[in-house]
Parts: sequence; C-alpha cells; structure tokens
Amino acid sequence: MALELESVGVAFGGFQALNDVSLSVAPGQVVGLIGPNGAGKTTCVNTLTGFQIPSRGRVLLEGRDVSRFSAHAIRRAGVARTFQAGRLFSGLDVLDNLTCAGVGLGQRRSAAEHAASDLLGWMGISDLESRSAAGLPYTDERRVAIARAMMGNPRYLLLDEPAAGMSEIEAADLADLIRKIATEKGVGCLLIEHNVGLVLSVCTDVVVLDGGEVIERGDRKVILGSTAVREAYLGVNVEAA
Repeated sequence: MALELESVGVAFGGFQALNDVSLSVAPGQVVGLIGPNGAGKTTCVNTLTGFQIPSRGRVLLEGRDVSRFSAHAIRRAGVARTFQAGRLFSGLDVLDNLTCAGVGLGQRRSAAEHAASDLLGWMGISDLESRSAAGLPYTDERRVAIARAMMGNPRYLLLDEPAAGMSEIEAADLADLIRKIATEKGVGCLLIEHNVGLVLSVCTDVVVLDGGEVIERGDRKVILGSTAVREAYLGVNVEAA
C-alpha cells in the first residue's frame, strides 16, 4: 500500500531531468523531498500526478501501474497535489473553490458544499468560507489550496513548496497541519520544500535529489550527517544534530 516511483527516468530532449529515481510514500507517512533548484523535485511531483509521463520506469499506486494515467484519472484514484502557486479560482469565494473540486470529483453540488464546509472546519479556517479567493493573504491562500486538494478524501497528498514565503511561526503551524492530515486522516504526504527545518521536523523519511538523481535518503540523523547532502545542498557548516 503505497504511492511509488520505481526506477523512473524523465528526459526532455537531450536533458535528463530524472535518472533512476525511486521513492515511496505509504498511507499516514510524511516523506520529504529536498534538493537544490533544478534537482528534479517538481518533475517528481508531476510524474506522480500524471502531469508528466516517465521516459522509463513506473509510477505505482498501491501496486497498480498508473504511469500512463492522465492527471484527472490519478486525482480520481486518490492522489491529490498542490502547486507552487496557489492556483485558486480568483473569481470565487473559498467555499466555492472547494465545492468546485468536489463537483469535479463526481459529488453533487449540495454534498460537495457540505463536505467543503466540514473540511474547512476541521482545518480551523471556517472563517474564510465566504472570503473571496482573490483577496486572501498569502498564508491563507496556501491553506485553502491544501483544503481544496483534500476534497474527495485522497489517500495521498503531494505538497509542492507549501511554506514558501512563510515566517517561522506560519511554517510551524503548517507543520502541525501536515501532521494532522497524516495522523487523523491517514493520508500519505510527500512534502517538497526548501525549508529544511520544516522538512526535518515533520518527515519520518527524507529523499534528497541533486541533478535528477537520489543522492541520499533516510531520517533526520542520516540527512544531517551526510557529506553528499552537505556538499550539494545544506552547506558544509551545517551541524548534525
């Protein structure tokens, strides 16, 4: 029971964006994916969610090969994602943003509205229901994007740099939300993030990419103690702790 990349390669013309990348996210687990700009993190997310077909290797959803599934089919199969930009429907209020997602997943409008309202309440942001998506502060926009992705009760959630631009306090609140999604909903989460402190605080396992290849994987101690990770991403002066 997992969402997996199995020895995946992705090439754009002569450029190898991913080379023999494997990773796995199980229900209720939070896995981190880190690395420098251009390492291939977003390409991984795009491949896992049907926005990019792998050149080789497979995408497996609980043992089923979904490598050639469309993004829409993968979403309906239980894999949701957010984007680096919030991509909310700016002409709608927050409740309708979530409702649209529910209707797109096959719910009746009334059922989708009810589910959307319940979900906003569970996340502690019911006060945003009637707010226009266009006027939301940055942090609220990110939280609403996560709420919209959670419509339809996905089994897996991929978060593409959700903490970008957040303060330390806001990032800590986000970490609490991710833990809640994993523990209370049983959702497997893949967290792609430049905020290494956030990743190491919330993830049980971390995969590090550089140049489209996995250079390290493991828990906090392994990542902070890795010479390869220090040289490629963290910097040689970071102390293992």
